[in-house]
Amino acid sequence: MAEVDQVIARRLDSGVPLVGEVCRYIIGAGGKRLRPALLLLVCGALGYKGAQRHNLAAVVEFIHTATLLHDDVVDESTLRRGRETANERFGNPASVLVGDFLYSRAFQMMVDAGQMRIMQILADATNVIAEGEVLQLMNMHDPSLDEAAYLRVIRSKTAKLFEASARLGAVLSGSGTRVEEACATYGQALGTAFQVIDDVLDYAGDASEMGKNLGDDLREGKATLPLIAAMRRGTADQAAVIRRAIESGGAGELDAIVAIVRDTGALEVTREAAAQEAARAIEAARILPSNSYTEGLLQLAAQLLSRRA
Repeated sequence: MAEVDQVIARRLDSGVPLVGEVCRYIIGAGGKRLRPALLLLVCGALGYKGAQRHNLAAVVEFIHTATLLHDDVVDESTLRRGRETANERFGNPASVLVGDFLYSRAFQMMVDAGQMRIMQILADATNVIAEGEVLQLMNMHDPSLDEAAYLRVIRSKTAKLFEASARLGAVLSGSGTRVEEACATYGQALGTAFQVIDDVLDYAGDASEMGKNLGDDLREGKATLPLIAAMRRGTADQAAVIRRAIESGGAGELDAIVAIVRDTGALEVTREAAAQEAARAIEAARILPSNSYTEGLLQLAAQLLSRRA
């Protein structure tokens, strides 16, 4: 990861000062770096030691960061990772345009790998992520959204880059189709579990630990799994309260809705959905060679369920 950070710092260089300032601000805020870590772990599990693992780990982090810059503008977010979002600090135009810079820089770096297959994986992933963003926008303020539609959004918007990161590790190592598909399945399941738990924390987390405002999803009119489960399990009156909040995008009844989500057992239902995805990831990883990197992948999936931020 130290090598990846060096690549990131070097490739953020731009002749336009504002580009570097915004990039360093959001990337310097830290974050979990899960996607590059996933790529490195898969490379390690499959025995690939080449420098391209650092380059492509930086690429997936750049793509992820670009989506964050654009997301925060679309969602009108003000807080990420415990401090002002880039759009709050630098304005929406700078955030959108620097997000574009990061996308284009990522594609420049992909060329360095010299493999059309790698270009295909990342180009497809970036396209699916954009489709997922639009799909989520279309679903805003729709309380009739069901679990299948919810999963379709997060598998496109969030899990796709996890899937691509794991798949890239297999491609770099020259693994066959069976291993590549197992790695992709691991990444997709892990990314899905990660987002489902993130949606739990929007109603059960601590704002100071999470670094973002609780109830943001509700303010944006997003029907996430805790709300879908609460409407399904609650009384007609409880479901009506949640439907009104999703339709209006207001958080005026946030305390009441948090109570409904907790009282109906919706959080437990949602955590169980995440646990099923984590189990799917663990099963997929079991075909990888037995070593410390594979053990890290197994532990990552298992420990994801206990995350609090």
